[in-house]
Amino acid sequence: MANTKSAAKHARTSLVRRNRNHSVKSEIKTRRKHFNNALEKHDEALARDEFQKLSSRLDSAAKRGIIHKNVANRSKSRIAKALGKILIKSAD
Repeated sequence: MANTKSAAKHARTSLVRRNRNHSVKSEIKTRRKHFNNALEKHDEALARDEFQKLSSRLDSAAKRGIIHKNVANRSKSRIAKALGKILIKSAD
């Protein structure tokens, strides 16, 4: 229990921010699952679309401080590499 008014307010705002951040992280995980499913189906168009959505969401989360920018960049690099593999396979 908070001892001061400011501590009580901080607790309330922390809860609101936690819920907002949690929903963003959850959406990133969902988008990653959609991207992986598109890769498994070997659907290039869907994979490119999901890549763009996931990449954008990672950037916005990093910009707002929900995740660290290096985490976002590392994730984008890994999904770009995975997308590149499927594009090379389909070109052959």
